Amino acid sequence: MKYKAKEPFRFYTRLHLSELTGLRAATLGQLLKLIKEAPDSCIYHHTHRFLQQYQYLSCEPPNDFVYWVNEILGERGLGEKLLNIDTIQYSSISELREKIASTIEEHLRKNPLAVFKFSRNQEEFHFIKSISFIIPTDYLVYDLDGFKEILRKVTLDSVYFHVFEARLRLGEKTNDFSNWIDSSLGQKELADRISKLNPYTYTLEELRSKIISLVEENDILSI
Repeated sequence: MKYKAKEPFRFYTRLHLSELTGLRAATLGQLLKLIKEAPDSCIYHHTHRFLQQYQYLSCEPPNDFVYWVNEILGERGLGEKLLNIDTIQYSSISELREKIASTIEEHLRKNPLAVFKFSRNQEEFHFIKSISFIIPTDYLVYDLDGFKEILRKVTLDSVYFHVFEARLRLGEKTNDFSNWIDSSLGQKELADRISKLNPYTYTLEELRSKIISLVEENDILSI
């Protein structure tokens, strides 16, 4: 059965710029203070830069805080705890910020001498903010066939925006694809299957392919 959407889905894409803020930390105490005070766009940048560069499946730590704590300050225990924060559990930057800050606070309570560790000159942690420009594309779809066709065509920036940026940075509870499939097509089961994907375990290209395969599986089950 083919479903016609109540409202069409408009694909968007994004342009991304990174900007130095002038904020920098040389100790864990300074890092903690700035994590609490820095704009959301900074926390977003330092926890999602790896995804924006499409390089999640690499040897790099999955966020900049982990790297700096491990490699510059040598606080391996804290680095491991930060590494184990499950980003997908948090539906807003403020919640993610609070978890990172509380993890550092707990480490400092248990390891008070860690506050005296300084980074070497020119190895301070520099806070950078992420600036995005959201741009509508010409792609407008009314059903799942059109959705699959256009999803194969759009840029990875578009995939990133609809899955990551719209959910976490803009405070949405789910990704744009699942929201549209549920609310406009009435296909809640398919929407839930896409929503339950852990996008942090895929490259963006793999994520695109996985979403398409879920839609194709749904087509077979609907026959």
